[in-house]
Amino acid sequence: MDLYMMNCELLATCSALGYLEGDTYHKEPDCLESVKDLIRYLRHEDETRDVRQQLGAAQILQSDLLPILTQHRQDKPLFDAVIRLMVNLTQPALLCFGSVPKEPSLGHHFLQVLTYLQAYKEAFASEKAFGVLSETLYELLQLGWEERQEEDNLLIERILLLVRNILHVPADLDQEKIDDDASVHDQLLWAIHLSGLDDLLLFLASSPAEQQWSLHVLEIVSLMFRDQNPEQLAGAGQGRLAQERSTDVAELEVLRQREMAEKKTRALQRGNRHSRFGGSYIVQGLKSIGERDLVFHKGLHNLRNYSSDLGKQPRRVPKRRQAARELSTQRRSALNVRLFLRDFCSEFLENCYNRLMGSVKDHLLREKAQQHDETYYMWALAFFMAFNRAASFQPALVSETLSVRTFHFIEQNLTNYYEMMLTDRKEAASWARRMHLALKAYQELLATVNEMDMSPDEAVRESSRIIKNNIFYVMEYRELFLTLFRKFDERCQPRSFLRDLVETTHLFLKMLERFCRSRGNLMVQNKRKKRKKKKKVLDQAIASGNVPHSPGELEAVWPALAEQLQCCAQDPELSVDSMVPFDAASEVPVEEQRAEAMVRIQDCLLAGQAPQALTLLRSAREVWPEGDVFGSQDISPEEEIQLLKQILSAPLPRQEGQEEQGAEEEEEEDEEEEELQVVQVSEKEFNFLDYLKRFACSTVVRAYVGLLRSYQRNSAHTNHCVVKMLHRLAHDLKMEALLFQLSVFCIFNRLLSDPAAGAYKELVTFAKYILGKFFVLAAVNQKAFVELLFWKNTTVVREMTEGYGSLDGGSSSRRAPTWSPEEEAHLRELYLAHKDVEGQDVVDVILAHLNSASRTRKQIIHHLVRLGLADSVKDFQRKGTRIVLWTEDQELELQRLFEEFQDSDDVLSNIMKNITAKRSRARIVDKLLALGLVAERRELYKKRRKKLAPSSLSNGEESLKDVSQGNLEEEEHLPEEESDEDEEKGQGSEAEQVQGSSFLSTENLGQSLHQEGFSAPLLWLQNCLIRVANDREEDGCSQAVPLVPLTEENEEAMENKQFQQLLCKLGIRPPASEQETFWRIPAKLSPTQLRRVAASLSQAEEEKKLQPELEPKVPGEQGPNEEHCKEHRAQALKALLSARKKKAGLASSEEEETPGGNEQLKVAPKKRQLLDSDEEQEEDEGRNRAPGIQKKKRFQIEDEDEND
Repeated sequence: MDLYMMNCELLATCSALGYLEGDTYHKEPDCLESVKDLIRYLRHEDETRDVRQQLGAAQILQSDLLPILTQHRQDKPLFDAVIRLMVNLTQPALLCFGSVPKEPSLGHHFLQVLTYLQAYKEAFASEKAFGVLSETLYELLQLGWEERQEEDNLLIERILLLVRNILHVPADLDQEKIDDDASVHDQLLWAIHLSGLDDLLLFLASSPAEQQWSLHVLEIVSLMFRDQNPEQLAGAGQGRLAQERSTDVAELEVLRQREMAEKKTRALQRGNRHSRFGGSYIVQGLKSIGERDLVFHKGLHNLRNYSSDLGKQPRRVPKRRQAARELSTQRRSALNVRLFLRDFCSEFLENCYNRLMGSVKDHLLREKAQQHDETYYMWALAFFMAFNRAASFQPALVSETLSVRTFHFIEQNLTNYYEMMLTDRKEAASWARRMHLALKAYQELLATVNEMDMSPDEAVRESSRIIKNNIFYVMEYRELFLTLFRKFDERCQPRSFLRDLVETTHLFLKMLERFCRSRGNLMVQNKRKKRKKKKKVLDQAIASGNVPHSPGELEAVWPALAEQLQCCAQDPELSVDSMVPFDAASEVPVEEQRAEAMVRIQDCLLAGQAPQALTLLRSAREVWPEGDVFGSQDISPEEEIQLLKQILSAPLPRQEGQEEQGAEEEEEEDEEEEELQVVQVSEKEFNFLDYLKRFACSTVVRAYVGLLRSYQRNSAHTNHCVVKMLHRLAHDLKMEALLFQLSVFCIFNRLLSDPAAGAYKELVTFAKYILGKFFVLAAVNQKAFVELLFWKNTTVVREMTEGYGSLDGGSSSRRAPTWSPEEEAHLRELYLAHKDVEGQDVVDVILAHLNSASRTRKQIIHHLVRLGLADSVKDFQRKGTRIVLWTEDQELELQRLFEEFQDSDDVLSNIMKNITAKRSRARIVDKLLALGLVAERRELYKKRRKKLAPSSLSNGEESLKDVSQGNLEEEEHLPEEESDEDEEKGQGSEAEQVQGSSFLSTENLGQSLHQEGFSAPLLWLQNCLIRVANDREEDGCSQAVPLVPLTEENEEAMENKQFQQLLCKLGIRPPASEQETFWRIPAKLSPTQLRRVAASLSQAEEEKKLQPELEPKVPGEQGPNEEHCKEHRAQALKALLSARKKKAGLASSEEEETPGGNEQLKVAPKKRQLLDSDEEQEEDEGRNRAPGIQKKKRFQIEDEDEND
């Protein structure tokens, strides 16, 4: 559709507004309805903003709306509607489209809307329109808050939004006029001034009763001063300052020198008349494409301009890699406009600034503002503080924003913008612009504090000193500039950002250096992230290897320790609370902490600390009284001393020491250990040179060199800031080699050959200094010419100046020693010889046989991987305890413990609790079998206590339960940790009864439901469970499946309370909310668990069929025939359950041959496991328990709430 051909309905609506006759506008009777129709059309426009474009092409605002606004102000409904329509028509194009469109078609519509907005702005540049708005706003503000209605507040807000929209329209760069001439924006500002709207804005900003409009006022003020420079605005009407005149003279001198150099060059060139055959020349020392010297076919006067790049196609830079463009422009308005703006700034500072900025800051902190409104706050802070500093510096006028809290607010936003620029790459340019605003505000805060230092008022200087003390103390303020330099990205951040960053850093360093000199010593905050490793280490004395280990040496040490222990044992003041062997908040299991306590007692004895050892022994006895591991409660002092002697000579298990840590730091990422980063805050004395060394890196230097490359366009102050920082690095830190780079030397060459080099004396002096240092170094180090091709860090700089390899000696202690061919051959031989030996750690064996004692476990593992002998570092991870080999004493101790506890209910658990060298359950069982102490693993199982069965069970069922509970074959295949906890859970009859009663309740429910006639619903439920299990195996994924009863019989069963109770016990979830109707099979149940639940449903039915039709009797009255029948029935139940298991795929893993060779069908897992989910087993077995406390296990699946 052609946008210039208006829609019929839209055209009819515009025609019904009225018509203009001369200067008088005659409105139609339906004018108000037509305006409302236009508002309605705008509300339903498409993505191309077709209605807006058609109204703009028809110039409805210029020809109809503005005359209605100015001539029919007394018609309040019509006036309000016209204001609403104008606010909609003049809203920014970015707000209409969301962002600048990337598609060409939408981009065309965006530019068209922008053109219409610029026409609206030109139409508003009249005193008449703003006069009407000003009068209306004045009348509304005259009303008190009790007289002002809601529609009055809406009209005030709409007038402010209309003024905001008009001022927001960007200038047309093609029609923008030169400096000191009136542009459209200047005409608009002058109309605002003549209408008195600027006074109303000052009133809104200063009145406490009008704080709700503070953000609107601040936004309008920021748009008024959009293109202005605060320093130039402060000096308007005061004549040219001496500084400005000197700057202009310097610029003219540069231009004159360049012009004279060009004239001299043209005079030395040959005339145009010359021979066509001017000759060709060979340039010696300059190679062409081949190996020959270059042949030059032009005159000698052109040789100076020769470049190898002549005639080459310039390389096209992709759009995503192009440098960011400058968006902000500054121009000098007409003099009368600048004078008006200067007076407005002065009045604003005196009467409004502190109150308005405080109100806006409160809105921002309380999140009453819209998104990104803080940018207007930061702009106002930077602009008005700069104006105050340039006009007549009065700190009291900007006291609201002159505080440490403001520094913190700006720093927080600057850091937030910086992080968002790195994460939100699509909007990186927008975040970079906001970050530039925050940087300008931070720069102006520093400049104002610096200006306060030179104030004649002592109170002002003291305030400045307090602010600087707080700023320089906090680490974040000092690290801010380093972070911004290191992450500077020219693709998102324009050159103006880099210029402001360099100037701000220069000011900060100058203030910091002066502050350090005045204070002498400065204490600052230091934050350091410390990595804590959960690593068990030995005592330092033991790790150093200075402690005796042989039995003879230990016997020689014992008499001295015995004397100390006898004295300490008789001391009544020996405190037990001073040593704590147990940490309840630690994640280390209780058994491991007990072993650690034993090792700590031995360490204290080896270190000669007898009182600490005795105290730790008594404390450990109070924590672990069971088993008398640390002695009995009524132990005598003599027995305590003998126990300590046994601990001293015992071969206790130890973890890896600290001797390997020095060389292992480089390889920590491959070690699976928990690391916790803790921020440590401390104070240290500040050293300015140490802080300056943080800037001595290639990223910072490259940013400064990038700004130096445009030295001709930079201001004199910018060039001074660049040279000052580079001089600090080169001269103060003695790191001239940081600037030994080819691109830097190209800039120096261009600078020294510049005809106007006299205007850059500071740059020329610095360039000559750096070049002189380079040629001095090149005379000693011929490789310096090659180093010109690379950016360098401080390590390379030291090697260049002090000699290559000079730093290897200082870092050799931190680097792993190299492997010689002989060592590699020996390592390969040892690995191949011991890699297949079971029961030993191959790396430990290599460490024992390796000739070099300086090698660590990690170095050996990594070198084995490099040699290709192993695939990964994880192949050498230690599992379980680190003790593999059994010594003779340990075997004797195991034999003694077995003989001591072989008659107990739980032999294996008692052995594990009392054995000195902690080992896994599997290791102990294997060793007992190897020593011949037991014939089979079955002898080490827990002995279950017999108990009376509930009255509802017969003896046959009880025997079946005993068989099922006695089947512990699966526990051998469980992980060691799980089997450990299963054995430690205790044998209390209460837990056993809970297990039995829970499963029996499920069976009883099934039997009772069969008796009530619910056999078909139970069969339907069983089929549903099996079908869901099959589906989950095929699909590989699971989700909650509803149980939908399709027959009346199934519906009645689902409503039955007893049937619902059975569903709950099986783990099926009831409807979670009103939106759910059906019961659901949870998603977390695996196919195996579903088949187990289905099998448990069939048990009740089969048991009912096999039961004899006799009434159960009291167990004491049963005869021998009845017992015989019970046995037959139990055997039949076993066979039936095993067959059911085989059908469900569960019996294959549970068949086992007996020593006699007869196959027995076992009842697969314990009854409690029929209904336990895998998740509950892991949760129950993963929790630590205190000794002696039994935990009741859960036997029904408790489903968590799941929302579909």
